[in-house]
Amino acid sequence: MKISITSLVMVLFILLTSCGGKEEKKEGFSVDRSKKTEKPTKVAPVSNEVPASKRVILENKGVGQIKSITLDAEIDTKMASEGEAIFKTNCSACHKIEKRFIGPSPKGILERRSPEWIMNMILDPKLMTEEDQCAKDLLIEFNGAAMANQNLTVEQTRSILEYFRTL
Repeated sequence: MKISITSLVMVLFILLTSCGGKEEKKEGFSVDRSKKTEKPTKVAPVSNEVPASKRVILENKGVGQIKSITLDAEIDTKMASEGEAIFKTNCSACHKIEKRFIGPSPKGILERRSPEWIMNMILDPKLMTEEDQCAKDLLIEFNGAAMANQNLTVEQTRSILEYFRTL
């Protein structure tokens, strides 16, 4: 009788000690059952930096084949119309005129970027995001959504630029 009571007490003792206060671990997964009462004391600093899509950088011509471009005082409506059609076909999936979308809105872009920068970005977005700081910042701002190269000609890109002048 003493042996059975002693055995029973030992079994209960083993069961009680094996179930308490351990951290359960499974392959690639762990559970921490302890309560945390600490509140975080550090707050991330608020950045006062202007987002890349709002920055005005008119002196930067970007990286690429377009080194200089002269815009006529008057808008070429035929070219702008062609540019609008190209924009609607190739660009409107990611760029909306009136709002931010997957990419920035082109409205008012000529007030923030040089014509050369715009054309270089359209012609070779990969090169621009690799070598131009503003393009790199835009890539970060728009969550790494890289602009697709549409393989447009210089003439088509110039038409899109003329369309942007009408916005």
